[in-house]
Amino acid sequence: MLVAWRYRQRNSLVQSFDPRAYLIFFACFLVSTLFFWDARFLAFFFAIALFFVFTSGIRWHEMSRAWLFIGGFILFFSFLTFLTGRGGMELYTTEHSYFKAVANFTILGWRPTLNFTAERTMYAVGMLLRVFSLASMTILIPYSLNPALYGVTFRGIGLPDKIAYGMDLTMRFIPTFGRDFSLTMDAQKARGYEIEKLSGGLFAQVRKLAPLIVPVTIQAIAGSEDIIDAMDLRAFGIGPRTWLEQLNYRRRDRILIGIGIVILVISIALSMLSIGKFWVPAFLIP
Repeated sequence: MLVAWRYRQRNSLVQSFDPRAYLIFFACFLVSTLFFWDARFLAFFFAIALFFVFTSGIRWHEMSRAWLFIGGFILFFSFLTFLTGRGGMELYTTEHSYFKAVANFTILGWRPTLNFTAERTMYAVGMLLRVFSLASMTILIPYSLNPALYGVTFRGIGLPDKIAYGMDLTMRFIPTFGRDFSLTMDAQKARGYEIEKLSGGLFAQVRKLAPLIVPVTIQAIAGSEDIIDAMDLRAFGIGPRTWLEQLNYRRRDRILIGIGIVILVISIALSMLSIGKFWVPAFLIP
């Protein structure tokens, strides 16, 4: 049996729109952010993401784990980018340093150096704003989109039946896999399996995880076989598919799609005019 994310009906702004409208707006939002590295423009997309998050009606305890993981991931790589400057050299050719620390030792001829520059700072800020905006808009999808509408939503935005149903199964597979893993781990613990006491090297620990990995893998394969058999019995793929649920655009949905298209067109125009490229404020330059 397939399960879904922790979706529940809320009186929120996101759920008031047709799911297709939000996905189209999200696609325009995603593409538009890729045209900018200027933190001032990225702050605009960051504000839009925060607006949808705060009006989503999702409580902190419902998605705290997801936020902590994504937030930690983004902060770690943004800080790493700030320290190393990797990835930003294609945006700027010179750096204005305001602090430089050089180690008094070498490692295989390489001397560790920390060079804090204005360009690295703004590149890290831009990456933080961009990635957080995209992650915030993405994380709302599984918590705000009705699982019963996955297939008809993807079909409604123009995807073929097979791809739409494949997307439906994919979005349901991860929570189903997590549930099976949790049930298997509880069953093995009841039999005396102590996962907290795993020791040894990497391969030894992987070998000791077999009582968890093997049952979950076999169950996932068996479940997929059942789904395939059920689809074959219903002659899936022989002809056009009909969907039980029907979606209809309303005025608010067309407005949201229009806003997304306008943002995308303006972003493309500004990019062609070389507006919104990498920017460093004057007060950061020593």
